[in-house]
Amino acid sequence: MLIAAMLTLVACGEKEVAQKDTVKPVKAIQVGEEKAFGGRWFPGQAAGAEEANLSFRVSGTLQEFPVKLGDEVRKGDLLARLDPRDYQVAQNDAEANMRKAQAGLELAESEFARVDRVWQKDPGAVSKSMVDVRKAELDTAKAQVGSAQAAVDNARDNSRYTSLRAPYRGTVVEKFVENFEDVQAKQQIVRVVDTRNIEFRVQIPETLMEHSDKVKQAGAFVVFDAFPGIEVPARIKEIGKEASRTTRTYPVTLIMKQPKDFKVLPGMAGKARGNREATLRIAQEAGLVGFEIPTSATFAGEGGKTYVWVIDPQTRKVSRREVNVVNLTEKGAMVSGLKPGEWIATAGVNILVQDQQVRILK
Repeated sequence: MLIAAMLTLVACGEKEVAQKDTVKPVKAIQVGEEKAFGGRWFPGQAAGAEEANLSFRVSGTLQEFPVKLGDEVRKGDLLARLDPRDYQVAQNDAEANMRKAQAGLELAESEFARVDRVWQKDPGAVSKSMVDVRKAELDTAKAQVGSAQAAVDNARDNSRYTSLRAPYRGTVVEKFVENFEDVQAKQQIVRVVDTRNIEFRVQIPETLMEHSDKVKQAGAFVVFDAFPGIEVPARIKEIGKEASRTTRTYPVTLIMKQPKDFKVLPGMAGKARGNREATLRIAQEAGLVGFEIPTSATFAGEGGKTYVWVIDPQTRKVSRREVNVVNLTEKGAMVSGLKPGEWIATAGVNILVQDQQVRILK
């Protein structure tokens, strides 16, 4: 076992030496040559900041359905109404039962008070069992009033539920039924979307998630396919923490105000990028000299630090350099810790080793 372990160590050392001695062709760029690599956009789709498929809490026949597709509604506006007659009848019956129960309670209170008063003055005139009977009748009458009150409250709620109103200001984008149809409780009736604020959802690769917190500082821009050339400023609303099992990407939701020049509708496709100008400003305010480099040039090391491979132009050997990722941009990552004109490897960084000799590909 000792001999086998020694042979393994020798073989590993020989392998590392052989890897260092092997001249590896790599793709590389000079720091500051931003034209040497293209930008990166993330495709996505617009959605309303608030979306809801609304339904009635009771069943019935649609009597009014005044809204049309595309209508702008305000909070509290009537969207649809059921025929309320059955529920009004039920409410009237419940209120009548309530009045009856209250009358019974008043009688029970009067009887108990009379018997209890006589018993208190002359215990021999009325038996104790009679007092207990009247007390039990009073308790029953109180319980009946409570039950009747609950029935009234429920009937009034059902009558109120026959009206479906907008929960917020938005746009009617879909109707699931027609007027005069019989509908069931919780059946979808109409869809209302808040289009004053627009969300834009993109998928970010897991390799960029370690820098996602920095994106919140600078924000982003969104360009919609229907309106090319117009960049709409947006900010990060939320960043998902669980990757898709199929694409290994993380959902990121941007949010923006409705543009003045055109109207964004839910479902519109577009693409998003980082805010480069704000990133530069953040770097300058922090006293950092930042350069844009492709994210493929970075790799993670111990302690969650970020590194790049710097290529010595004389020896053509690589050395590991720690960099500080200021933010993500449309072209890649804004980093500090590099000097203009330095060469860095931009591909295959995870298979390079310290002091390995490389050949820069054209």
